[in-house]
Amino acid sequence: MAIITLTTDFGEKDYFAGAVKGAIYNELSDVRIVDISHSVSPFHISEASYIIKNAYRSFPKGSIHIIGIDSELTPENKHLAVKLDDHYFICANNGILSLLASEIRPEKIVEINIHDKIQTNFPVLDVFVKVACHISRGGTLEVIGKNIEQIKHLKQFEPIINSEQNQILGHVIYIDNYGNVITNISRKLFESTGKGRPFKISARRHNFDAIYETYSHAINFEVEKENRKEEDGKKLAVFNSAGYIELAIYKSNPNTVGGAASLFGLEYLDTVTINFE
Repeated sequence: MAIITLTTDFGEKDYFAGAVKGAIYNELSDVRIVDISHSVSPFHISEASYIIKNAYRSFPKGSIHIIGIDSELTPENKHLAVKLDDHYFICANNGILSLLASEIRPEKIVEINIHDKIQTNFPVLDVFVKVACHISRGGTLEVIGKNIEQIKHLKQFEPIINSEQNQILGHVIYIDNYGNVITNISRKLFESTGKGRPFKISARRHNFDAIYETYSHAINFEVEKENRKEEDGKKLAVFNSAGYIELAIYKSNPNTVGGAASLFGLEYLDTVTINFE
């Protein structure tokens, strides 16, 4: 049974996500549709890129992933079908696959060219669904598009290392549901650049000189709970499950006391710097 996933900024109020699912079922009765997220911030390319990068690998090879973010067809925003890591991705060529393609070279990229056969002002519903169903039936990418060599990359996904190799300049690329701040600095880059040297992470007025493996590693459970000076509300840096450096506050609630983003005063694309001694 084919698996088609949906990642969009449609939200839950409108009919868009339901209409897309109905159109898929209208073409394929024997298919499984999985919602990855419909709560991506509107037109937020980096959010969608981060979410799909860390979700797709949990699905079986051959899964088809429709990404409906900033998908209106324009001369600067063409539509793509990409085979990468034995998965298929259907999206706009707006940099949304930057995180994936920076680590894994796509096996095939085609620029979708079936638009003259489809009247649409809702490309996810009409164009992306047609392409996904074509692939699920075993159709090749060449039938629905022309081969191209490169996809658009976003500069904000690439940290900068200075010439002295003692500083990484990164940025905030995602803020999660808990208000935790995810940077574009990967564990691999941190370790290859730092080479075990002492360091300081700086984000606005907040500094960190340790990175924990998990959130709970920041807490000394050998001290009785009532005697711990810091637990809930402790600020920390952690290597998150996606392999990026994340700035967080232990068990903080962004709806009450606030999360790391609000309490640290950090927003999307704000600078995070690591200095090595």
